[in-house]
Amino acid sequence: MAEQFALFKEAGHTPGLPVELLEYHPDLFSEQGAQVLLHKFIAECPWKQKVVSMYDKQVLTPRLTAWYADGETYDYTSLRRSAPNAWTPELLMIKDKVEVIAGVRFNSVLLNYYRDGNDSVAWHSDNEKALGTHPVIASVSFGQVRCFDIRRKSNHSEKYSIRLESGALMIMKGDLQVNWEHRVAKSLKPMGPRVNLTFRVVI
Repeated sequence: MAEQFALFKEAGHTPGLPVELLEYHPDLFSEQGAQVLLHKFIAECPWKQKVVSMYDKQVLTPRLTAWYADGETYDYTSLRRSAPNAWTPELLMIKDKVEVIAGVRFNSVLLNYYRDGNDSVAWHSDNEKALGTHPVIASVSFGQVRCFDIRRKSNHSEKYSIRLESGALMIMKGDLQVNWEHRVAKSLKPMGPRVNLTFRVVI
């Protein structure tokens, strides 16, 4: 469903966004720097489109992904041992900047490539055992501004939305993955490309 919460001005987030769950840092990268990284990732990452089971059918995920990590580790999306892609200088540079702010040493990053407004990620929680019980996940966005929505699992009417600007950092923390779901919805409006990096600690 193409839906985004129109409860806020052109920039910002819905009132009452729980800061104990989401920490937002705009301008981690300049607009020019973000554009350079966006085009580099699009051109050079070994993008894959995964097949997942949904309602007893095999479907392609509506976005492309690439997985990077320290050595051989669990790919949290499949919970199987895998040989991830090796860190690039650009990813290590971004990781260093993010770790200073988050206060966490990350060992992996999942890149998602949203090619246009048709690409999305459905409601879900990053609550896989390989991430621990209360993971800190750092999300960096490049390119098209997209809305990041959260809703409480026990009460879907309690929901918030935040605009993820190009070059911005958002840190997911606390009990977000335990008690809340999040998504990036499809959009009926024309959308340009966006690459999102989510840094994680895989146990």
